[in-house]
Amino acid sequence: MNEFAHKLERYAELIVKIGANVQPGQTVVVNASLDGAALTRLVVRHCYEAGARNVKVFWTDETVTRLKYELAPDDVFKEEPKWSAAEKLELARAGAATINIMSDSPDLLSGVPGGRIADAQLAAGRAMQEYRALSRGFKFSWTIATTPSQGWADKVFPDAPSEERINLLWDAIFKLVRADREDALAAWEAHLANLKRRADILNAKQYRALRYAAPGTDLRIELPQDHIWLGGRKENADGVWFVPNLPTEEVYTAPKRDGVSGVVTSTKPLSYAGQIIDGFRLEFEGGRAVRTSADRGADTLANLVKMDEGAAYLGEVALVPHRSPISDSGLLFFKTLFDENASCHLAVGGAYSSCVAGGADLGQEALLARGLNVSTVHTDFMVGSGELDIFGVTADGTEEQVFNKGAWAF
Repeated sequence: MNEFAHKLERYAELIVKIGANVQPGQTVVVNASLDGAALTRLVVRHCYEAGARNVKVFWTDETVTRLKYELAPDDVFKEEPKWSAAEKLELARAGAATINIMSDSPDLLSGVPGGRIADAQLAAGRAMQEYRALSRGFKFSWTIATTPSQGWADKVFPDAPSEERINLLWDAIFKLVRADREDALAAWEAHLANLKRRADILNAKQYRALRYAAPGTDLRIELPQDHIWLGGRKENADGVWFVPNLPTEEVYTAPKRDGVSGVVTSTKPLSYAGQIIDGFRLEFEGGRAVRTSADRGADTLANLVKMDEGAAYLGEVALVPHRSPISDSGLLFFKTLFDENASCHLAVGGAYSSCVAGGADLGQEALLARGLNVSTVHTDFMVGSGELDIFGVTADGTEEQVFNKGAWAF
């Protein structure tokens, strides 16, 4: 077995054992891109070797996706995918784990009318609402991993010879998910312990608010009472741990829905629904994004925060040091899974219900009453840099520095 094959095998093992933590007798759902067929087959084998009862694979193909957006009639994009949503909801309720192996090109839907994309996102959000509530409450195990596509590799390595780009992206992925290490499982155990230590410190602090200060950013984010900082491992309804993102470098919680005020400026491009949004700025009053602007993708951004009532409010605040492995790679991935783990980030849309004590068992109205946002969407965007300062506001109004020039202050 050559070096690449060793790393690919190790990556598949990490997805199954660290990401989804597949249990004996469990059903596993794999949502995979055709670009990741080789990795997906290894993941399926590792699932069965871990004792999975059944592994169901749902394939997607970005060429087929692009053809649909170019050629299908407008009304198709307003149809809710109820049958597929119902199947996934049934499996999640039964305790199936979900593994997502992503590979969309950042510019996949460039030039597609924004209305088509917005309609499709809204229809999918409505159909998947109950499923996403279960996933945000960590009721079942799920994880997201990636595999290269040519379009994605071309975007990340435009100056490299075209025949080398896929391999360069594979090398970057292997390094950042620790699949290049001989004892990758032990490396992940140490990393997850460090994330838990950071979350434990913040949970003990129970800050009333956070204040962000950086060029183009002056933002205050109130935090709900009894909020919980999470990072690394989560526990599902059966008490089994899993890791939602490979890679992951963040600790995060939910902001108070109506407690966000000021302005925030993005620090990295956002790849959203096959389009790029870049150089954007959001102004908040009473928790709501009342004004948005962008150098690129302004209409897409405006449509995003109008997707439903909760789409204009924040649902996540996440802390990632500027000197993280992904940031230190010097690469811009145009993929939120990676770029959000290179930078402090926020998310518009729904909050993770487990970010408040007892929240995982609450319905939408109860979550709103506890101060968490509810929405069919959840979209992360990057705001961190080497110039970002973050201050924690204590119960008596005292400020303590949490981030100093992009680095943890403790």
